[in-house]
This record gives sequence, structure tokens and C-alpha cells, in this order.
Amino acid sequence: MEYKAHVGQHPTDIYASEKPLFVIDAKNVDQYADFLSDGQKAMFQKYPETFRIPVYPGHRDFRFPDAVCAAVRKNAQESEIIDNGLGVKGNMGAINFPFPKSGLEILWNTLLPTRPYTEHTLRDVANVLSDGTISWGRNDNRSLDIPNMPDNVGKPIDRNGTMAYGMNKVLLPLREKGSISISQEPVNFAANKRKAWSYDPGIRRVRQVPEFGFDQPLSGTGGKMTIDSDLLFNGSPERYEWKSLGKRQMYIPANAYRIHQPNIKYSDLLAKGHANPDYMRYELRRFWVVQGTLKEGFRHLYPKRVLFVDEDTGHSVASDMYDAQGKIWKHALVNDYYAYDIQGWNTGTSFYHDLNSGSYLAYNLFQERERGPVLNKGDYVPGMFTPEAARSAGN
Repeated sequence: MEYKAHVGQHPTDIYASEKPLFVIDAKNVDQYADFLSDGQKAMFQKYPETFRIPVYPGHRDFRFPDAVCAAVRKNAQESEIIDNGLGVKGNMGAINFPFPKSGLEILWNTLLPTRPYTEHTLRDVANVLSDGTISWGRNDNRSLDIPNMPDNVGKPIDRNGTMAYGMNKVLLPLREKGSISISQEPVNFAANKRKAWSYDPGIRRVRQVPEFGFDQPLSGTGGKMTIDSDLLFNGSPERYEWKSLGKRQMYIPANAYRIHQPNIKYSDLLAKGHANPDYMRYELRRFWVVQGTLKEGFRHLYPKRVLFVDEDTGHSVASDMYDAQGKIWKHALVNDYYAYDIQGWNTGTSFYHDLNSGSYLAYNLFQERERGPVLNKGDYVPGMFTPEAARSAGN
């Protein structure tokens, strides 16, 4: 099939013919423990009969465009953390710290990586309960990422500028249908704060949200996700001390085309306890590991969280979250894939596992939708992400 960019065609699986090199299961997991996170090990303990990690050949077959590579080179020489960790001085459209020397540098790579500059996704959300029953949500999500706009790649970061705009319209569940949220993300959290507005279809009014972010529940996820756990971490780093735990090799989802094919049925993918391993693809890859420990005087549901950040892309691909007793509570993972539309990596379907309740959230599903994510079509401007725009979209 010929691939057409910027129209939402589901990604073509160029590795469809490959078979797993081996499969990690509860019987042999100890052999591979050095290459697994605490959360992955806990998944084997929780679901010893069903959880598996199929390991495929590793591939690094793609590269970023020349403009992005040039921006990375400049950032390697010029970027620095500013404003007590709440901002970066560097250049847009690429990770700022290709050779990170601190936890904050690793974290900022996850906040300002190469990603789509426009995205429109009709995404399904499945809250899979411990008995396997599912509560469904559906969102119409649009975003505009300013640093990755083609004319901005390689230009200096504007300390007072905006990082991203977002609009989310709820289609399911029916009790929330028509609700709209608008968000504006600053590029520097010392210079500006996040702003958000919500449209209530019941009263047909837009109101500014007094605070948006951190551990507030993300709408439509049944409380399974906090706002700052989308993309595994987002927003201001201010509540945590961020420590680099170095670089390590891990078995992590990679080149995840297999799970995003349009012939996959949710009934086959969403098994009890976790996704059907037959649709997963793991590779042995190198990751930066960064640990966030809650600062004294701050509050958050997760007193400790650990992110596993791909050294090539700066994207967080897995995260372990701990409770107040220091016990592993949640394990989350993202299925990233190289998106031909953007000549870079995109965030696909994600899973957030609650290891206490045995339930999980499948987020950003689009396998059964007619279109996948529409990336870099270039049809959004900041004026489409205002309170007035939310009011117009709701009427």
C-alpha cells in the first residue's frame, strides 16, 4: 500500500515479517532481571500466567531531518538549564542535551523533544477493570507545538514564549459529552504558568481553570491518569528533585508498528490485566534513567517516580510510580513509532497499570478508528486555542 502523509493513515508495519528472538515470561524472568524495571518485574509477579515480553531484533533505521540534527548540534554546545530548573536556554525543535549531565537535563529532553507540530487524533480510552470489563471514553484531541513548527526549528527559545496549545473535546462517556478543555503550555515555568479553560455544555459557558496540572485527574480516564502523567511526564518540574540514575540497557517497547495496525480489534488487544502480548514489540535499547523525588513541602500522589528516556529521541517510554511507603504502585509504558509524516518519533497507544487494583488504562487508542493521528498537516494557529475558540466549538 502506498503511504500518504498528513491524512491520518495508520502507520505501515515495515517489520511485520519479523518473529521474536525470545520471549520473557514468569519462568525465565530472573535471567533478564538486570534489563527490566521494577514495574516490569512487578507485572510478572502480578500476572505470572499471562504477562510476557516478546523481544524482537533491534533497529535504528531512521534519522531526523538535517535541520533537527543541526539544532541538536547547536544545543550540545549552547544549551543550559536556567531559572532554577524551570526553563532552558537553547534552540527549538530538538532535544537540548544530547549528552545530559544531570537529572534536570534528562527531564528537559522529554519536555522539548522533536515531535509533531500539529496533531489531530480521535482517540479512544479504555478503563479496563480488574475483572476485564471496560468503561469507554473517546476524545477529539488537537494540538499545536510551537518549537517544532518548521520555521522555528533551530531558532533560540523565547523565554516568554509558548510551548504548546491543546484542545480536547469529550465524545464519550455520554455524561461528559460536549465538554471542552483548552490549554496553553509555557516554554519556561518561571516566566509563565500553565493556563487552561473549560467549556461546560450544560450551562454553555467557558471558565478558566484555577490550577491545571500536577496530580489532578485527567478527564476521561477514570482517575487512572494524573494530568502530569500524559506522555509519562509533562509540565513544570518544580515539585520534584530530579536525579540522573545513569544510562542502562532495557527491554522497552520500540518500533511499535505492530500494535497500531487498523485490523486490530479492541476485543483482541485489551485482555484482562494487561494488553495482549501478541501485539507488543520490545527491543533491547539504551535509556537514560531519571528519578523524581518529591520535595519537602510539596504534595503529589506519587512521592517517587522513575522515567526511562530513549537516548535517541528524548521521549519517555516507560515509567514506574511509587506510593508513600516506597512500594511500586503503577507501571506505565508508551508504544513509540517512527512516523513518516514528521520524520521523527510519535507517541502511540499507552498503558497505565495499577498494580494494586489489577486494573489498567489503555490510552490513545486509534486502531478501530477510520483515521489514525493526522500529523504535521500544518492547519492550526494559536488563535484556534483560546477561550473564544472553546465557546465556538461547543455551540
